[in-house]
Amino acid sequence: MVANATEPVLGSAREREDCDKLWLASGSRKHELAAVPVTLFTYWHISGLYGLYLICTVATWQTIVFTLLMYNAGALGITAGAHRLWSHKTYKATKPLEILLMIFHSFTSQNTVRHWARDHRFHHKYSDTDADPHNATRGFFYSHVGWLLVKKHPEVLKRSRTIDMSDIYNNPVLRFQKIYGAQVILSCAYILPSLIPMLWGQSFSDSWHINSLRIILNLHASCLVNSAAHAFGNKPYDKNIAATQISILSFVTLGECFHNYHHVFPWDYRTAELGNNRLNLTTIFIDFFAWIGWAYDLKTATDEMIESRAKRTGDGTNLWGWGDKDLVKSGEKVEEIFYGWGDKDMKDTSGVKVLYTQG
Repeated sequence: MVANATEPVLGSAREREDCDKLWLASGSRKHELAAVPVTLFTYWHISGLYGLYLICTVATWQTIVFTLLMYNAGALGITAGAHRLWSHKTYKATKPLEILLMIFHSFTSQNTVRHWARDHRFHHKYSDTDADPHNATRGFFYSHVGWLLVKKHPEVLKRSRTIDMSDIYNNPVLRFQKIYGAQVILSCAYILPSLIPMLWGQSFSDSWHINSLRIILNLHASCLVNSAAHAFGNKPYDKNIAATQISILSFVTLGECFHNYHHVFPWDYRTAELGNNRLNLTTIFIDFFAWIGWAYDLKTATDEMIESRAKRTGDGTNLWGWGDKDLVKSGEKVEEIFYGWGDKDMKDTSGVKVLYTQG
């Protein structure tokens, strides 16, 4: 069965023109610190640094393994859940997988999925302008964590109603997380991760500080996509945007730093060219759940579309041998679908395909 071809299109011609004006306007850029986030971030980092000391001195091997599992589960809650599933709808998930990803996301203490997805859709619609919550043109620190420590720019607030969030608001799993956000996040991110290591003899205090280390590591890994992947690296697909490719960081972020590709093809569930499964653990995760039937309608761009875009607007970096006679093209039988995101360069809408369909 072909997925619904009437998905919302983000970015009309008028909105793109408005976004272009934002690039030209300097805007008001006062930094008004927000007391609660500054206090929490200060505490988390002090507690996390102590947790790093404890990891090296008193942590049991069970605690270290448990912390690594929690880190990766939280990262998948961001990458496979808040990002690829809910922000971009690059694939569909059954209720059991949605519940699992919502819990994983709650491990990170990065607010609710509603909040995360709203900010991310802003980022794509108004990338690197004052209406982008973590506008990279305001500096590396700002795009990394500074934006979380200050009040939102007036342009972000002004355009809050321009983002269609109806799918997020109508999702019962995400509605539950929103209604019971404090209880769910406190339990998943703080209480349970601090109590469980006590089962094998770790003290609550040690577990608490080691868990703080995990939380800040999850945070900084996520924020690297906003900062480093808009400052360093190459641009094989569109040299005119800030988003870049940093392959080495894709391992740390579970496959999220093929960012130039992602901004050009935001509907692709892989967020990376040719899958890049060695550096893209999130894609492996989604593929596994597609195999057991919990994930379906996985959207990708065709090799022909990717190659064409790289030749047309890329910086000339030929990472994957586009044009080489021995380049193996994907040959899956797929259903074609138009999933428009307002990309004015996307002339050939037959280049978007869906894998693992249900029906």
